[in-house]
Amino acid sequence: MGELPIRQGRAGGRGARRALREAPDFAMLPALHRGLPTCEIMDPEHVARIDAASMAILEDVGVIFRDPIALADWKRVGADVRGERVHLDRALVRQLISTIPSSWTYRARNPEKSLPFGGKNAIFVPMTGAPFLRDLDDVRRWPTLNDLAMFHKLAHMSPALHSTAHHIVEPMDKVVAHRHLHITYSSMKHSDKTFMGMTTSGKNAEDVMTMCEILFGRDVMETTPVTTGNCNGNSPLVWDETMLSAMRAFCSRNQPVLCSPFVLGGANTPASVAPAVAQLNAEALSALAYTQVIRKGCPAIYGHYLSTVSMKSGAPMAGTPEISLMNFMIGQMARFYNVPWRTSNLLGGAKTFDAQAGYESAMTMNAVLHAGANYIWHSAGWNEAGMHCSVAKFVVDAEMCAMGYRMAEGPRWDDFDVAMQAVRDVGPGGHYLGHPHTLENFERAFFMPKMFDNNSIEQWQAEGSVEITARALEHAKKLLGDYEEPRLDAGIDEALRDFIARREREIPAVDALNTEH
Repeated sequence: MGELPIRQGRAGGRGARRALREAPDFAMLPALHRGLPTCEIMDPEHVARIDAASMAILEDVGVIFRDPIALADWKRVGADVRGERVHLDRALVRQLISTIPSSWTYRARNPEKSLPFGGKNAIFVPMTGAPFLRDLDDVRRWPTLNDLAMFHKLAHMSPALHSTAHHIVEPMDKVVAHRHLHITYSSMKHSDKTFMGMTTSGKNAEDVMTMCEILFGRDVMETTPVTTGNCNGNSPLVWDETMLSAMRAFCSRNQPVLCSPFVLGGANTPASVAPAVAQLNAEALSALAYTQVIRKGCPAIYGHYLSTVSMKSGAPMAGTPEISLMNFMIGQMARFYNVPWRTSNLLGGAKTFDAQAGYESAMTMNAVLHAGANYIWHSAGWNEAGMHCSVAKFVVDAEMCAMGYRMAEGPRWDDFDVAMQAVRDVGPGGHYLGHPHTLENFERAFFMPKMFDNNSIEQWQAEGSVEITARALEHAKKLLGDYEEPRLDAGIDEALRDFIARREREIPAVDALNTEH
């Protein structure tokens, strides 16, 4: 839309309003409160069939818990433990998961950025875990701690991202044994939003909990979540000591974990949508139930990572119809059990930020929003099946989250009567560009993306024919130039640094620096 006619007597004039529109606004959006109805593709009989099949798996097949503490815990609550295989009676599972809260509030370092969570409330969280990045020059390389800090800053400045996650990229210049300390500190230092906590081992998770205590205080953590962990299962039907020990560290401190089977549909699940959901549902339920064995009433999130596997190459795929169908079904199952749930968003398998990446990401986002997910992870940067985080894709994905946020809010009705009067005022053959209703509402009426070019071909060519990757990288550089650090309390900062230094002395730096593969 071109320049709008200006109503006479309007304070500030055209230039002032343009300056206001173009001024950077990094204020975080509130948690998304969905106004769209959820897409329910299963009727009650199908939900009951998935539930019954999953419970039968837990009772008859069992789940392996490769962890002596977990096995002792399960024996204590009356489960049927045969070696490492735990057979769970459905009544016990239902009893345990019934104590998981259906909603809570995430406490952020900045209380104004605390977030209601669960039910119809959802949050967008950037990707994590990339061993490579595509940097500000679109060069694929190994990341450093400075690169991680850059992504934390970009997440901090992206209104629709509610979290800085944790290791968006792996800082390869830090030894693996010490990496979790620096990742957590970067999350805490460069943003005052909520963040994720590392669960790479039980001891590492304990370190993260101690750092959270320094930042928030143990009393605060006893009453409200301040971070989120992720515990991946080894599908099919295995939970290992690394994840379970980390789960105990988080749950014992009343901090939620995502109980996430790692689904490669057709490889570690049956090659069919409904049976795959039945298996992952059993896996998720077994972990959700265990969180309540650790601490009754602690928050927990029904999780999963979904991809399907190419039957030609065995490679994981993103944006497929089956992933969308599984998201719809898992959403229904989580609501059936009355627990909040996590999904993955804006996933791309492309090697560059190209049309494939865009189509795959958009396909997934639309399904995720209509499926009613609460913890919407991997919402910015994911490409090459998670092997790299792209700076260009990160900033465009962040804007896509803002677009999805607006769609998922649903239509607004607060100006309906005023707008209907505008129809009478304008009448047949007129236009609305100069009407007071348009002038008052044009900024919020229709989402105007900054990253997408909607100008004429002539104007685009006159401005250098800049395509979206270059445009996004320039935008990222500008954002970083405008970044202002939300300062940590000096005493807390010193205590965090002292803790990191002490743990680095205590933890043997046995890992190589990962300077070569």
